[in-house]
Amino acid sequence: MLSDGTTTPEENVRDAIELGLEGLGVTDHDTTAPLARAQAAAEGTGLEIVGGTEFSAELEGRSVHVLGYWVDPEDAALQTEMDRLRNEREHRAEAIVERFHQLGIAVAMARVRELAGAAPIGRPHIAQAVVETGAAETVREVFDTWLADEGPAYVPKHAVDPVAAVRLLVEAGGSAVLAHPGLYGARDGDGAEPGLGEAVIEEMAAAGLSGIEADHPDHTPEQRARYRDLARALGLEVTAGSDYHGERKTNQLGSATTPREVVERLRARTRRG
Repeated sequence: MLSDGTTTPEENVRDAIELGLEGLGVTDHDTTAPLARAQAAAEGTGLEIVGGTEFSAELEGRSVHVLGYWVDPEDAALQTEMDRLRNEREHRAEAIVERFHQLGIAVAMARVRELAGAAPIGRPHIAQAVVETGAAETVREVFDTWLADEGPAYVPKHAVDPVAAVRLLVEAGGSAVLAHPGLYGARDGDGAEPGLGEAVIEEMAAAGLSGIEADHPDHTPEQRARYRDLARALGLEVTAGSDYHGERKTNQLGSATTPREVVERLRARTRRG
C-alpha cells in the first residue's frame, strides 16, 4: 500500500467488500500508517480490519518478514525500531542506486524518491525507476536480474533478527506470524533446502510466534505441507494470505484466506485478546 503496493488502503477496502470478504488484513512494511485509513474506509460496512505491520527482519544477510497482527500502533519500542528501519531504507536505496550506476544503469535517486512519495522507499520503487530508464521491461525483470537477495545490485539491510522481531511484536501487544517462509531462498552452494529452516522457526516459536503463513499463493504444494506440519508440531496456527500488492504482483486480493476460527485463535494469543 504505502511501501511497495500500487493500491491505496481505501481501494483495498472497496475491493474486499466487493469480493464479499469478512475481513481484511492490513500489514504494510515497517509502518502502521495505513491502518487508520483502512479503518475509516471500512467503518459501517461490516468489513473487519485486522491491522498490524509486516516487520522486516534479517537473518545472515537475507530478509525475513514477520507479520504482527493487532499490534498497538502507539507502542514506543515498535515505532522506534520501524522509524530506524525506514531511515535505513533511505540509506540503503542510495547504496543500491550507486550499485546500478556502477553497472552502467543511470537510475536517478530523485526519481526513486518521487515514486515512493510519502511511503518508505523500497526496492520496488527503485525497480520502477530502472524500468523507466529502459534497462528492463518489468519490475519483475529488475528483481530477477539485479535486485533479488545477493543479486549484483542487492544491498543487505541492517535489521534485527527474526527472533528479536517476534519479541518486539509480542511486546507491542500483537500476534506474530511468520510470513511466506518458503520464499526465503537458500544460499547458492550451501546445500540447504530453500525456505526458512526449522531451527530458527523453533527459536521464533519459543519467543512467542503464534503462526506460520504456510498457505501462501507462491508456495509449492511441498512447501505448504512442510510448513503446515511444522506449525502443528510446534503448536502454531496455520494461516494464509494473498500477499496482495496491486499491479506489482500477480496475486489477487482474496486468493488465499484464513478461516475465521484461526483468526480468533490468533486474536486470543495477543496480550489484549
